[in-house]
Amino acid sequence: MLDFGALYDGYHADMTRTVVIGEASRRHREIYDLVLKANLAGIAAARAGMTGAELDKVCRDIISDQGYGREFSHSTGHGIGLEVHTYPRISEMNTKRLLEDYVVTIEPGIYIGGFGGVRIEDDCWIHADGCTALNASTKELLVLS
Repeated sequence: MLDFGALYDGYHADMTRTVVIGEASRRHREIYDLVLKANLAGIAAARAGMTGAELDKVCRDIISDQGYGREFSHSTGHGIGLEVHTYPRISEMNTKRLLEDYVVTIEPGIYIGGFGGVRIEDDCWIHADGCTALNASTKELLVLS
């Protein structure tokens, strides 16, 4: 996993992408595709007025339904701006509503001991009727030999 940060004019950015070194096995691809599905579903669902818990559930349910719930061991995301990790938390414990113009990360992940992990993280600008993912980097599984 490659977790990138940036700072511009006092504001932070945060992005994670996952690569495989060598050859990607069927299991690598299945887990990657599952995390990508959760990431894209979270981005599609995110909007002002929903709670952090509701957004977390969108991503978490996709991963849990495939038997990897215990391997998704962190919250789905966090606010980002003047600090890298700030309010609001995108977690099952946050029952407060997301407000328009919040910028949050959506970063589901699966981590398997002795095998590896996958996280795909994007910064997302929350609107009344949806959100805009601010990262432009590819989300395809990159295999480095």
